Amino acid sequence: MSSSAKDAARPNRGRAAGPANRAALLAAAREVFGEQGLSAPLSAVARRAGVGQGSLYRHFPTRTALAAAVFDENLDEVEQFVAASGTGLTALFDVVCAQAVVSTAMIDLVEADRHDPDVERLGARFAAIVGRLVLTERETGALASHVDVDDVLLAVGMIATVLARSDEDERAALATRGRAIFARAFRPAASSDAR
Repeated sequence: MSSSAKDAARPNRGRAAGPANRAALLAAAREVFGEQGLSAPLSAVARRAGVGQGSLYRHFPTRTALAAAVFDENLDEVEQFVAASGTGLTALFDVVCAQAVVSTAMIDLVEADRHDPDVERLGARFAAIVGRLVLTERETGALASHVDVDDVLLAVGMIATVLARSDEDERAALATRGRAIFARAFRPAASSDAR
């Protein structure tokens, strides 16, 4: 059966399929971008999701909009992980490193389209998560007083970028080293001296 015959045979569920199509597109984009990078053809994303390209462009009019939506899911995961773990910045670095190891293409997006409104919104959302963590860590005495939100954002960006640029078999060890370096740098002086 030809592709057009299959499409004709597939019932059009209209708007009812919208949420399911969007979820399928996000899952497919995460896989395709992870395997092939951000330059992967969007037709490959639509094909893997089992939807037409028209559906893809209705939900995500640009490549950046699609990748930003995948990153939004990453931030949902960051928020949930940090809230559930109760371990503050350590949990943040753990989840960001884990995501960076498998989502290196997303880091390329952030670097390439930093001023895109969707990317700026993601940055503001992530900064808000970090801001809450910094306040909590200060209140508990786990964070040095000189460390601010911008310091943590810089540290996260540095680790994520190094992981994105390294060979796959090196990433876990680099993530461990990076977390340890920033944990020492962010600890209050008395805590650092005690170790």
